[in-house]
Amino acid sequence: MYPDVVGLRSFYAQPLGVVTRRLVGRAIRARFDNVRGLSVLGMGYATPYLGVFREECERALAFMPGAQGVTRWPSAAPTLAALVDESELPLRDGMIDRVIAVHLLEMTPDAQEVLREVWRVLAPGGRLLCVVPSRRGVWARTENNPFGHGRPFSRTQITDLLRGALFTPVSWGEALYMPPVARHWFLRSAVAWERVGATASLPFAGVHIVEATKQVYKPVATKRRSRLRVLQPVLVPSPVGG
Repeated sequence: MYPDVVGLRSFYAQPLGVVTRRLVGRAIRARFDNVRGLSVLGMGYATPYLGVFREECERALAFMPGAQGVTRWPSAAPTLAALVDESELPLRDGMIDRVIAVHLLEMTPDAQEVLREVWRVLAPGGRLLCVVPSRRGVWARTENNPFGHGRPFSRTQITDLLRGALFTPVSWGEALYMPPVARHWFLRSAVAWERVGATASLPFAGVHIVEATKQVYKPVATKRRSRLRVLQPVLVPSPVGG
């Protein structure tokens, strides 16, 4: 079940959420380091991580699931966010170059169906970046953060899920090695935790960050979209004065 958008926005406005955005955002940017001239789509609740791309890419969009709710983004410009059915996106085939999925796969009732829809809208050679809670991490076991809700994943589980939707994982990373402690004095050591955890390849990171590319050498079944009914007039107007 998706968390409410108000709760997500509140979390990222708090000190723990600010640190989370900084650490996870750094890992996302390291993988999508050049999006100039590309279209970027954020799915789930990805807006805390999209701002760095907005001025660089050709087009940035934020799609939020109907069960979660939508918030305005960006706050001081024409909105680029929309409320959607995550299993039937309002986009043509192959028109997106990069997709960033955060607070999505662990929440949706059918992650495979959502990934197939992402596959459909991605261009050939397009890339998907998933941020999902780690089954071995402390964040998935603590309810004071959004990664503590929904289904956490092991590396094997997220790999099987992506391959089942015709994606090939090409790079892995982790983030949030520090425990989700909201004390100000503890948050000052967040960067040190991250540095030590990444250097020592510690197994208790809070999230997996996996980059995958779209396979184009296999066909994928797409859902038949319902056609709009053509409405026929019931009453035929008569000539004036007739």
